[in-house]
Amino acid sequence: MIPTSYPPKEEIARLSARMLLEIGAVHFNARAPFTHASGKKAPTYIDCRKLISYPRIRSTLMDFLTITVMRDAGFEAFDNIAGGETAGIPFAAFVAERMALPMTYVRKKPKGYGRNARIEGAMSEGQRVLLVEDLTTDGGSKLSFVDAIRDTGATCGHTAVIFYYDIYEGVHETLGAAGIKLHHLCTWWDVLAEARAQELFDDETLSGVESFLKDPAAWQAANP
Repeated sequence: MIPTSYPPKEEIARLSARMLLEIGAVHFNARAPFTHASGKKAPTYIDCRKLISYPRIRSTLMDFLTITVMRDAGFEAFDNIAGGETAGIPFAAFVAERMALPMTYVRKKPKGYGRNARIEGAMSEGQRVLLVEDLTTDGGSKLSFVDAIRDTGATCGHTAVIFYYDIYEGVHETLGAAGIKLHHLCTWWDVLAEARAQELFDDETLSGVESFLKDPAAWQAANP
């Protein structure tokens, strides 16, 4: 069912951050930093995949994502909802259900046998596709998924995520140059503000996280 309530963006951001904190999807540790897939260290880690195990929070966030996209992109702007392998697949399914649209998913690379496809499900030439994922850091993975969608003859000018890091320069410019607009619910800044408001971490940890968010490269150079 398509949601019919439209909270202000600021309230969506605050509540989304609160829900991610409530289920333990957010991890802060300035003393023992996390190593990310890039090999770089950070005092922050987020696991949006946990959302699939919390139906009330999951449902609310998917309502938020649906209304955010419709409000920003249009109520009749899409014909197909595509999830990026793997984390984006369940969220694409939830959004597609709410928007009453077909759902597909995009592989990171061809599966190497059979049709050697990257697109699973029915996607056709001329369809307007929304790419859904759990999060974005620098936007790089979105470009590959969008290329695969466009190879079918469909168009893809929008991607929607639950969480956007919002700490690296040039993300919107990079996506914009590829004709892609990013929609998101909350960022690290929203999560940090809510964590402070709820006093969920000690001051030293929150100060370390803020230092990282303001200048990730400098923080990583000082914490190899």
